[in-house]
Amino acid sequence: MIALVDYGIGNLRSVANALRHVGADVLVTSEPEKLAESEKIVLPGVGAFGDGMAFLDQYGLVEPIKDLAAAGKPLLGICLGMQLLFEESEEHGSNNGLGLLPGRVRAFPRGSLKIPQIGWNKILPERTSSLLDSLPEPAYAYFNHGYYCEALPQDTAASCEYGVRFCAVVQRDNLMGVQFHPEKSQQVGLQLLRNFVR
Repeated sequence: MIALVDYGIGNLRSVANALRHVGADVLVTSEPEKLAESEKIVLPGVGAFGDGMAFLDQYGLVEPIKDLAAAGKPLLGICLGMQLLFEESEEHGSNNGLGLLPGRVRAFPRGSLKIPQIGWNKILPERTSSLLDSLPEPAYAYFNHGYYCEALPQDTAASCEYGVRFCAVVQRDNLMGVQFHPEKSQQVGLQLLRNFVR
């Protein structure tokens, strides 16, 4: 059973459908006890960092997610869900995150590139990661974000270039995240979700 966290800020249906397509038994829930009963957790999200944390707090999910992650339960953050795993974000001022991974969420530098980044971009593997098993080379994924995660090099499984080189896939033990939308990334995204499910 994979618990898909419903905290009022995510494209739950498409993520749930993608997970089911690769063989997962999915429960969409906002109940902490259901998260505890699950085998793995997926934290999706779209929108602003501060809103995401506020909704997690409103649903009483902040401490349960932190406790379950600390206990070793596999956790995958998608897009905003990945950003929320980090210590803080500079989006609309300074906002604290879940603090499960060291690092900050930063704004893309203003320049010639269009912000937010919307569309396909190449994933650049940095090290061996179970999330990246059997992905084609090169692998392209679909992004939609105006902020990026500044992760430690040893936690960065894959990066991407868009004005700066940033963390596209993060993995530290049971904590994982992808900045792109696997549910919109066709076979690359489905393979990554399949790897997480397995």
